[in-house]
Amino acid sequence: MTSALFSRIQLADLELANRIVVSPMCQYSADDGVASDWHLNHLGMLANSGAALLVIEATGVERRGRISHGCLGLYSDDCEAALGRVIAHCRRYGTAKLGIQLAHAGRKASARRPWEGGQPLTPGEDAWQTIAPSAIAFDPDWPEPREMTVSDMERVRDSFVEAAKRAIRVGMDAIELHGAHGYLIHSFLSPISNKRNDGYGGSLAARMRYPLEIAQAVRAVMPRGMPLGARITGNDWVQGGLTPDDAAAFARAMKDVGVDFVCVSSGGISADARPSLVANTNVQFAEKVKREAGIATRTVGLIAAPKQAEAIVAEGKADMVALARAMLDDPHWGWRAAHVLGAEVVRPNQYQRASPKVWAGAAFRD
Repeated sequence: MTSALFSRIQLADLELANRIVVSPMCQYSADDGVASDWHLNHLGMLANSGAALLVIEATGVERRGRISHGCLGLYSDDCEAALGRVIAHCRRYGTAKLGIQLAHAGRKASARRPWEGGQPLTPGEDAWQTIAPSAIAFDPDWPEPREMTVSDMERVRDSFVEAAKRAIRVGMDAIELHGAHGYLIHSFLSPISNKRNDGYGGSLAARMRYPLEIAQAVRAVMPRGMPLGARITGNDWVQGGLTPDDAAAFARAMKDVGVDFVCVSSGGISADARPSLVANTNVQFAEKVKREAGIATRTVGLIAAPKQAEAIVAEGKADMVALARAMLDDPHWGWRAAHVLGAEVVRPNQYQRASPKVWAGAAFRD
């Protein structure tokens, strides 16, 4: 029986060998946005995970758009050169296609690394002024962001464009915009965080306006046929927030301005949100977006087992499956999934001896 998870998929002109994606995962290991040897090792390893697409972590389009001092950036020549080195390494030794998630953290920027508590930086830790659609803090314990002027919005939009140009120059196969998890694009979309009284606030159409302007501007500088995607939220998980219906409407609008795929996540807009932490937690939202927006859709969240991922794709609930922590736990997850599902996956020549075709021990694995 042919595996749905290991079937090919076309995103614009980019063909992927299977439906497995390494989700973007912040590593908090950069220096002023510049990729380090940690990125070289981490991404080089995941480029051989068996996934068809590896998406590089949320990458700040400007300095103040980073979550923390350790977050990756793509806003300077130094950032571009260091990332280019990492990409060349992944290209030379890996099998995955490469994408990058361009991001601005908005009011959730200027924070400590997760293993340092993740709370806002203090003035003594070189904190910076955050920006947002409205002067509303993420949480009472977080600083109030400055409401963005139209001039601010234009500058950030242009920063997305310049970062996209840099991503293209270093050889990315795809670009993804981060429009979820409470960061800047998401905060414009959500009525929880956007209380503007100009043309960028109020109705859903008005709240979508700035995110769509960013997507249009980025699309305009990308080569024809290079896929543009977006991570979006399927549910804010808080009363008065974005709903699955809103997610489908936003995905349709993004498709209309040239976005080729969406990854449907959820939560992150409010500390009061109470997401459902069960297996396949976001699959229902991805399925709705896929059905109602008619766009290639990726799901993510608490997906760990090969047969679980296979069922999601085989049942038409999503076109692709993204894994994050499961890949950290098992950096060759795609190889194991291929073995479980009776499929083939490309391995480096140096690792062919572990292929089920030649390694008898493969028959004794779970």
